[in-house]
Amino acid sequence: MAVASGGLRRTAPGAWDDASVTDSLREMTVGTGSGLETADMVLNIGPQHPSTHGVLRLKLTLDGERVVDCDPIVGYMHRGAEKLFEVRDYRQIIMLANRHDWLSAFSNELGVVLAVERLMGIEVPERAIWLRMALAELNRVLNHLMFLGSYPLEIGAITPMFYAFRERETLQAVMEEVSGGRIHYMFNRVGGLKEEIPAGWTKRARQAVAAVRKRMPDLDRIIHKNDIFMARTVGVGVLSAADAAAYGASGPVARASGLDFDVRRDEPYLAYDELDVPVVTRTAGDCHSRFAVLLEQTQVSLDLVDQCLDRVERIGGPVNVRLPKVVKAPEGHTYAWTENPLGVNGYYLVSRGEKTPWRLKLRTASYANVQALATLIPGCLVPDLIAILGSMFFVVGDIDK
Repeated sequence: MAVASGGLRRTAPGAWDDASVTDSLREMTVGTGSGLETADMVLNIGPQHPSTHGVLRLKLTLDGERVVDCDPIVGYMHRGAEKLFEVRDYRQIIMLANRHDWLSAFSNELGVVLAVERLMGIEVPERAIWLRMALAELNRVLNHLMFLGSYPLEIGAITPMFYAFRERETLQAVMEEVSGGRIHYMFNRVGGLKEEIPAGWTKRARQAVAAVRKRMPDLDRIIHKNDIFMARTVGVGVLSAADAAAYGASGPVARASGLDFDVRRDEPYLAYDELDVPVVTRTAGDCHSRFAVLLEQTQVSLDLVDQCLDRVERIGGPVNVRLPKVVKAPEGHTYAWTENPLGVNGYYLVSRGEKTPWRLKLRTASYANVQALATLIPGCLVPDLIAILGSMFFVVGDIDK
């Protein structure tokens, strides 16, 4: 490819000196085969690009259509939540904490209140524990349905989005009834839950779960074994178990690579130790495996919701404990972690005995998972880039916090 550099020399009015063009001609051959001088192209995906989940930037080095280097650049959505925690009391930080992963708001709230309760030595009523688990699993299904619909959309399949949102709306109705919110529920409180659930809610929740379970095979049939979808995802973006562990990946991304780890089973919190929590794994580690794990985990969580509702219906009593007007955690520090929908979230809380945290550090699943892109994307082709990026199941606010 010939590229002219420099300017043309005008020798007379209306005339140009052709020699000046020849003298200033610079030739650069880009990716035309071995033995010839080539030049790599640096391409930015984002930070304002419709293919990204939020505002993420990927700095790519291309050799033709093959990616030879990938540098994920984060921080474009940074809102300073961890610093804001330090000037908000223990009731107010719940509102901030449920927003960094807006698809997993209930689970985010839960991790924060578990850390505060652990530091304060609060024993939460049993009914509140089982309600928290039921709502956390419903929130997990809502998160997974979003990705089960949006991931095929990113690689050209429109229809699955409508199926996924049909199921989301069915479950959103019961979540909205119990909490008053559709995305940011604000239903957790230090010491339990905001209030008692409405009369008859468990029955309506069961009906919603049964309806979603009955219709989920529709989503499976139209996309999971679809020939075009399989051609775009099978064998693409392989993340080995060793790399997943090295980068601290967790959740569906890690389990699709064969890492058999789930905090609910291996380091149980709430009352998960009283349940048999099946852990869905695959070994291929490709885009198709990550989608398959997400799809199967949805069915597992629906089953867990039913088991939790069984216990809720048998247990009476309050759903919270009385707290003083000003909540102060004693001086000390603690660490709580939960199995959020996208992976392991950790909450490191340090208190100096005041009504606000001295430090509350978040370890989010998305931040760890997206690091693996630096290893995962090099070697792939540009047409596979979005298929790989979408299959990592991250929320950018969960990265930047």
